[in-house]
Amino acid sequence: MQSPLFCVLNRQYVVPELKEAATALSRHMDQAFPETTTLALDANFPFFDGFPLFPHLSHSDGRKLDVAFFYQDAEGSYKDRATRSPIGYFAFEQPRAESILPCRDREDLLTLRWDLDFLQSLWQPLPLEEGRTAEALRWLSGEGSGFGIEKIFVEPHLAQRLGVEAESIRFQGCRAARHDDHIHMQVGK
Repeated sequence: MQSPLFCVLNRQYVVPELKEAATALSRHMDQAFPETTTLALDANFPFFDGFPLFPHLSHSDGRKLDVAFFYQDAEGSYKDRATRSPIGYFAFEQPRAESILPCRDREDLLTLRWDLDFLQSLWQPLPLEEGRTAEALRWLSGEGSGFGIEKIFVEPHLAQRLGVEAESIRFQGCRAARHDDHIHMQVGK
């Protein structure tokens, strides 16, 4: 887990299939990039299916897990176990000028898609480690399907930037939380 806080708050529970997939992803990342640590963020509560894990709309059945992006320092060296924010969320990768932005100019009243512009300057200025992050997405959408991975959420501008494309890599919609600060993975039933 990225932080002991996720465990203290009972937000780390997953079904056995997802645990196996997450472990396989972590192993793959360490083999592809030695000494790489894959950090899990939010998963699910242990109590019973259907209990909401705010602010997530879908983390309620043990089949969803968020994984932190990989980062590097200003010199371009991988920073193990690093996230830009203290909990791995809300430090968004900013889209480039030519990026795909399906939610541009929308002003939905009921939404969990928070931009949190006021927080962005508070986070560590760590660049995204694109090679590792892209490899995680490639593995999840390829070999990960053999472990039951059916859906991966990441913002379209990041998928475009990282050069990853697969049927399982999807956009979560304009009313759900942004996914340009983490990868959401989920197994089917």
